[in-house]
Amino acid sequence: MHPLLGGVEMRCFMGLFGKKKLQKPEDENAAQGREAAQPGQDRWETGSPAAGGRTEESRERGSQPVEKQLERKEYIRGAGGTIVTKSILSGASKLKWMFRQEGSPGNGWVAFGDTDSQEYVNDANNMAVVDFNTLANIEPTVVNIFYMPMGSDLEFCSDKRGKYFVDTRTGKEIREPVKHPAQIAFEKNLKFLNQETYPLEFFQMLFTGSGETEVISAGTTDFPTGEVVLADPMAYLGSKYETVLDRRIPPGSYPVELSVFRSRIAGLRIAAARLMVCDRPPVRYELAMPKGKKIEDLGKPGVWTFFGVDAGLASFADSRTSSDYRNFLENWQKENPGKNKYLDYFAPLFRKSYEANPEVQTPDGNFIEWRLPETGQRIVFFTSGMGDGMYSGYWGLDENGETVCLVAPFMNPELF
Repeated sequence: MHPLLGGVEMRCFMGLFGKKKLQKPEDENAAQGREAAQPGQDRWETGSPAAGGRTEESRERGSQPVEKQLERKEYIRGAGGTIVTKSILSGASKLKWMFRQEGSPGNGWVAFGDTDSQEYVNDANNMAVVDFNTLANIEPTVVNIFYMPMGSDLEFCSDKRGKYFVDTRTGKEIREPVKHPAQIAFEKNLKFLNQETYPLEFFQMLFTGSGETEVISAGTTDFPTGEVVLADPMAYLGSKYETVLDRRIPPGSYPVELSVFRSRIAGLRIAAARLMVCDRPPVRYELAMPKGKKIEDLGKPGVWTFFGVDAGLASFADSRTSSDYRNFLENWQKENPGKNKYLDYFAPLFRKSYEANPEVQTPDGNFIEWRLPETGQRIVFFTSGMGDGMYSGYWGLDENGETVCLVAPFMNPELF
């Protein structure tokens, strides 16, 4: 721990700063940046450009000529407010210490200079709440440590190899950018997906509705033939690139359930989707093989089990419905030249779905039950976890090997 963060003195500093906040209520807007700077809405963006609210620095900048304002570079979108000593902002001192703590305004980061004394930092008048990018324009190396967790305590150093930070608790040197927690989880998730099978407990965890997951009904999908297709409805459904499964289900109509996961680092996501074929409990899960292939064919040349997602959406569908869907899109495109099937047709439907169920969706919507206008056949579309990628389906089987459900996992919540 650096010398300016000692016990009673640090409590005094924070107490004075809190008093300043009460005296200047307009500064409270800066605290709004804390929420906006929390990671994870789309992949690992940090939030809106206005994350830190109107900080002291932003108010001062508002009175400067436009040409002067344009000189400031935005390193991190929506980085939020940061407490920085005015000695650093004025150039009287150079950055020396950075720590991040819960309860601090904005994103939690606090920066002290190399000449700042304990007496200096104890005076709240020597502090300013500025956008993190303002500090980054003074010392760009701080961008490397932006995503470090609360509790981080760092010393800024330099040597012949360049500028870097040292973790004062572990002594570890930080010379490369620290990845966003959601990016780290995303990379781990990629390695976790598409295994030949998983323990029964993994699937049970996805659909128990405990902890940070909630199981919801997204609608019903019709299967006039019972031949099941897995595909991204905006990219591959109805095309030669859709994945038709080898195992069939009895013709009928089946509910689709979604595992809604609220992640601290990735926001609200659909962790998995499940097509419910019957009410019997599954005792094991088996990888869903493409048409004409069996489990025994795994590992053979040309045998793949994935379905691709390139528009952030997935669906369970019947092969006949898939063909009718392709015809619908072709006719719609002819009748609406120059328009986009998602933006101009489906996006408003997703937004309406959000308006009807805002507590389990993001504003752009995460699922819809859609009917083909001519046949009335239903398909449920849903977002796929962290977005685009390759995913697999898994048949849930009972003790007799009969189909109970079909699950498409997109995320392992334990990684997020």
